[in-house]
Amino acid sequence: MFDDLVTLPKRNFQDALEAQHRLIKGIETLTKLERPKGGVSEKEVIYTEDKLTLYHFIPKVKRPLKTPILISYALVNKYYMLDLQEGNSFVEDLLKAGGDVYVIDWGYPTKDDMFITMEDYIQGYMYNCVDAVLEHAGVDKVNFFGICQGANFATIFTALNPDKVKNLVTVVAPIDFSPCDKLLFQWGKYLDADSMVEAYGNISGEIMNNGFLLLSPIKLTTNKYLDLIDKLDNEKAMTNFLALESWIFDSPDQAGATIRQFTNDMYHDNKLVKGELLIGKETVQLKNIKQPVLNIIAKRDDQVPTLASEPLPKLVGSKDTETVYYDSGHIGLFVSKRSREQVIPKLIEFYSLRDE
Repeated sequence: MFDDLVTLPKRNFQDALEAQHRLIKGIETLTKLERPKGGVSEKEVIYTEDKLTLYHFIPKVKRPLKTPILISYALVNKYYMLDLQEGNSFVEDLLKAGGDVYVIDWGYPTKDDMFITMEDYIQGYMYNCVDAVLEHAGVDKVNFFGICQGANFATIFTALNPDKVKNLVTVVAPIDFSPCDKLLFQWGKYLDADSMVEAYGNISGEIMNNGFLLLSPIKLTTNKYLDLIDKLDNEKAMTNFLALESWIFDSPDQAGATIRQFTNDMYHDNKLVKGELLIGKETVQLKNIKQPVLNIIAKRDDQVPTLASEPLPKLVGSKDTETVYYDSGHIGLFVSKRSREQVIPKLIEFYSLRDE
């Protein structure tokens, strides 16, 4: 007992000194860190329209795939989550594996964009981007690589314009909006987008981002910052953290007419699956998709239920479909080295076997 009375204060004093040393070291680390960039891979602008920019990443191999890969990301965040840092970039890995990669940057909508519809995005901006890629690459079809809402849009585009798409890859794609096993899909069914758009015009990125944080409030608003304490003196870990945090809070506003239609037609009425979705005057029929389809699902996705992505292969008209599951979260598929090492080879294999 006497020994404990002596050693316990000594241990507490040593722990306090170590914590103080780590804090000082952490402050030194933070002062040295560079502000994260929004995308690091070398690229060129090949098309612009209104707020939109279409980029072509400079290939890293002499003979990339013949058919270019066009990445369609969601409207709610920026595409550069795929290209955060050198050595931690999905795009970089894809280029090294032989992809010829293009990406749509949707830009930042402002008040004058509040009347932009899903038709404008899909049959306007996306259509023009596809044509720009075809002309730039000197081919007649693209490989689509759609992510989240961007996969939803790519799927709709392919159904409406099948002659322009060679292969379709969808990742964490919300297709069937009937499942209720994730909080976002429960909220969506009761969200009054009409009132929100009438009140605000566009829906701010801050509102959208706060909603996503509330999907896992303890994990996303508390635990990750507590876990950071032990990493303050680790420059690499802090750089990774700041890069991802910068991306998470870089949330564009949402064009009022589009979020109104997406909420009402998808979350409320599930029209895409029912064959009732109108884009302009055209009804979207998923059976028109005869292209090969690779459907990638993250088993630990907090945003898009597995059940929302799984039906796609049965809804399309293609006989060449495959669904692949990865033990990852919604974002982990792209920022985790282990996940990238699994996803990239599968993606390249899928495209390569169908590149002729």
